[in-house]
Amino acid sequence: MKRRTFLRLMGIPMLIMVLMLGVYGSAYAQNAQKPTIAILATGGTIAGAGESEVSSAYKSGAVTVDKLLVAVPQVKDLALIKGEQVAQIGSQDMNNDIWLKVAKRLNELANDPSIDGFVITHGTDTMEETAFFLNLIAKTDKPIVMTGAMRPSTALGADGPRNLYDAVLTASSPLSKGKGVMVVMDDKIYSADDITKTMTTAVETFQCPNFGPLGYVLNGKPWFTREVKVKNTLTSEFSIDKNTVALPEVVIIYGYANENPMLVEAAVKAGVKGIVYAGMGNGNPSTAVEKALAEAVKKGVFVVRTSRVFSGPTIEYGEVDDVKNGFVASWFRNPQKSKVLLTLALMRTNDVAKIQQMFKEY
Repeated sequence: MKRRTFLRLMGIPMLIMVLMLGVYGSAYAQNAQKPTIAILATGGTIAGAGESEVSSAYKSGAVTVDKLLVAVPQVKDLALIKGEQVAQIGSQDMNNDIWLKVAKRLNELANDPSIDGFVITHGTDTMEETAFFLNLIAKTDKPIVMTGAMRPSTALGADGPRNLYDAVLTASSPLSKGKGVMVVMDDKIYSADDITKTMTTAVETFQCPNFGPLGYVLNGKPWFTREVKVKNTLTSEFSIDKNTVALPEVVIIYGYANENPMLVEAAVKAGVKGIVYAGMGNGNPSTAVEKALAEAVKKGVFVVRTSRVFSGPTIEYGEVDDVKNGFVASWFRNPQKSKVLLTLALMRTNDVAKIQQMFKEY
């Protein structure tokens, strides 16, 4: 009798233990099925704090990644999150040092088999340059998604939380693998090679003017409508390592009516390695500036012709004789992306013909 009573009493905690193991085991199984996403935060408007909920005045990068995640608890339903603060700036202050820091950390984490994808929070001012830079030197086919916001985190109707959720959603999807660096904003998925900012304040500011979005975020899923055709990430020949501490100096000079060649001459005198000329129409310089750019080439400066026009390629064999002058035509790369590509190209070659080919392939 005593033995039966003892067994009955022992059966109660055993039952509780079995139930608890079932609950925790189920939770463990759910977590084991979730991808792990590393979020690298750099600041920007998405982390901005404003004077009021409706004020346009705010300070970029005021909110840390931990607080950003608190504002969007739903991301934990999508993935296991590892947040890391890499920088805390407005993206107008983005520079080579921070680029190299982000790139090195990204490549380091890419070698971790437990990490399935990446989200990088970033200001919108220079997001397209950072996206293109990482697109050329990130050595992984794991999803890399950048996102930001046009309204600070304290604003009424802030767009950052939804953008962050959509970015984690996209980075968590197996469909996003091998597509290079993407930018997710305003329910759309953009490729790093073509994305550009088109409006100063609107939440729908980003566009891919030449080829359109890669896809959309709809009903809790990323939907891709086209493929990326240019080289990127694992197919890119560009790379950096832990010993890379500096990048070649390349500047952009803007073309305009009644332009003066003194800007070209000043850049050459300053010792720049490359000049990206954002010309009129099909990247056309005035006669005086074309002559100054040709002289710059003779002095060892590399010149890329691109266009101040919103869309379309800057092609060879137009009004300007690129071969004669030693210029490179940018094709579909806008001025800011041309600067990034020329900077990395000059780390690999001094052959103008090879650089021209790079602008066709990337």
